[in-house]
Amino acid sequence: MRRAALALAAACLATLASVPAKAETLIAALSTHRIAIASNFTGDQLAVFGLVERDGRSVARADPHDIVVTVRGPQRMLIVREKERVGPIWINRSQRRFPDRSIYLSVATNRPIKEIVSEDAARRDRIGLANAQRSQAGFDFDFDIGRYRDALIRTLEGKQLYLLDERGVTFLSPALFSSQIKIPATAPTGPYEVEILLYAGGSVLARQTTNFEVVKTGAEQSMASAAHERPFLYGLATAVLALLFGWLATVIFRRD
Repeated sequence: MRRAALALAAACLATLASVPAKAETLIAALSTHRIAIASNFTGDQLAVFGLVERDGRSVARADPHDIVVTVRGPQRMLIVREKERVGPIWINRSQRRFPDRSIYLSVATNRPIKEIVSEDAARRDRIGLANAQRSQAGFDFDFDIGRYRDALIRTLEGKQLYLLDERGVTFLSPALFSSQIKIPATAPTGPYEVEILLYAGGSVLARQTTNFEVVKTGAEQSMASAAHERPFLYGLATAVLALLFGWLATVIFRRD
């Protein structure tokens, strides 16, 4: 009887040991899911805030948590051209096309990326401005494309469309965090995807995605809709208005 009880207890312990502990879950949300662009739009920002939980409770652990917030904007075909000086003029020498690349890209972390993950892991998880635009396969058959990619990043950083802030995530407590997403005045309209990654010890513990949209409102939206839905009438109206204002200018400023 005693041997049977010991065997049952050992079996129960083995079963409990084989059941993995429940990993952390990530709960994140945005302060708004819609940013409206009007004629006086000079930029905006929205907040990302979240909570790390395990078994429905906020949790802290020996290894500190790290958060990486990546925002990818509307995708377009982007072209990078290399110019060469021939005599007194500059001409386009060569170019590289980057299909389906985000015009807007923002990466925010609570500490430098190299302190969170290794370079290989950053490439695998698409962390950072250079890695966030890589294909899922991760292969670049054009070995010369690296410098074009770097030039693309520099150009869009200069336009404040590519942003990297390695102190852009703040932990308000061991489990509660927040971050700010800056939307410049030149931000394109369309859908934006927000990806939040939770790290600890260099490994991904949880991932969550959400989204928001940048839209035009008022007269800007009406004009944009007319240009896309009725391009012929829109072009005709533009030409008529140009002629009208030109005629009015000659009448007002003519010399008798």
